[in-house]
Amino acid sequence: MKKYKNPLVERYSSKEMLYNFSPEKKFFIWRKLWYNLAKVQKELGLNISYEQIQNLKNNLYNINWERVEFFEKKFHHDVMAHLHAFGEQATIAKPILHLGVTSAFLGDNTDIILMRDGLDILLKRIINIIFRLRNFSLEYHNTPTLAYTHYQPAQLTTVGKRAVLWINSLLMDVNELEFILKNLYFRGVKGTVGTAASFKELFNGDLEKTQYLDKKLSKIFGFENVFSVTGQTYDRKIDTQILNLLSNISQTSHKFSNDIRLLQNLKEIEEPFYEEQIGSSAMSYKRNPVYSERMASLAKYVISLSNSSAIVAATQWLERTLDDSANRRLVIGQGFLTVDAILIIWNKILENMIVYTKIIDNNINKELPFLITEYIIIESVKNGGDRQEIHERIRIHSMETSKEIKLKGKENNFIKRILLDKNIPINKQKINKILNPKNFIGFSSEQTLSFIKEKVNPILEKYHYFIDK
Repeated sequence: MKKYKNPLVERYSSKEMLYNFSPEKKFFIWRKLWYNLAKVQKELGLNISYEQIQNLKNNLYNINWERVEFFEKKFHHDVMAHLHAFGEQATIAKPILHLGVTSAFLGDNTDIILMRDGLDILLKRIINIIFRLRNFSLEYHNTPTLAYTHYQPAQLTTVGKRAVLWINSLLMDVNELEFILKNLYFRGVKGTVGTAASFKELFNGDLEKTQYLDKKLSKIFGFENVFSVTGQTYDRKIDTQILNLLSNISQTSHKFSNDIRLLQNLKEIEEPFYEEQIGSSAMSYKRNPVYSERMASLAKYVISLSNSSAIVAATQWLERTLDDSANRRLVIGQGFLTVDAILIIWNKILENMIVYTKIIDNNINKELPFLITEYIIIESVKNGGDRQEIHERIRIHSMETSKEIKLKGKENNFIKRILLDKNIPINKQKINKILNPKNFIGFSSEQTLSFIKEKVNPILEKYHYFIDK
């Protein structure tokens, strides 16, 4: 209890994402990189024996952490520490370990693998959110609700139509995520400063062997493409692109959390609140939207991180400078862990989100009389009224009604005022006929169903194996 504990580890992120950025996975990949490098080098004719390859393979997963720690204190260099620790175990292969490569061969290729795998984890979570929102939208596609602009009552929409706006933002994030995965290249083997000079020497000037090594290693680790050119490191704009994606997912999530908190204040929609959950230490009646608030809090953090990667990319020197290293150790892992936590919370909210349709109806009825003013004008003009005069009469009645509601707490009597006004030629039967909320939702239902059919279902079908039903 006397050391700082990271809340992302202690409280928020999943075991899956925590393992993805764990030391164990990272250093297992380092050993796999060394092993496969030697394996392909042997294939290309270098003086590496079968026994050495087997020696490496047999020691891939038995890292001696105490020896690693000893060597790191001695050398103050993590790659050299692991190289010596591996060499102590794979003694036969020790002479050919790390042949022709630099530290970036391990660090950069591993980071790309971890980010790719992390994006796969996030994609699965997003697909499940889209799946739940799709079902929610279908259930409420025809349920009228007040739409708001400037957080003031506007016209009507439907609960389902509002939900597909959340889905639409997520689909934009999925498109960006897919693009990044498709264009996430392996760094490969480029030598010390990216010129592959060491491999020119090893392969006696044979460029084709060097290119084969580059491409073969990339495919072994699941990448169809490898960077054609690098300095010592891959372009740090790759990190910026990925952190920008994480920021975009966080922006989408924050927007959802804002909407839920606003709707919960209106008592229309409520996030889950469990039987023994406490909303406030002082006000025992409160049902605070703590999950939505947590989403918003975490999202703010990720949005701020994206700027850090941009600064790193902008300030690299020539073929590389090491002032990126400590920053990247913090920013990349923390960004993924935080977005993972955000999406877990979002899924949790959707599993038990509550819609109070009676409250929604009550809120509509308070505002609906004002929403039919355009219809009243049109019908009055049809009956011989003057458009401008009718508009002015309605404006006066609207203002007076609002004043009575706000200052005196009276109910909305706007329709009654209209019917009593002899200068507005419209009858009660006409108005009652139109006073149905579904007459004012436009094409909300049709838009929702069409969007789900054309945009949402294809994505869910594409990634059906991700869905936890």
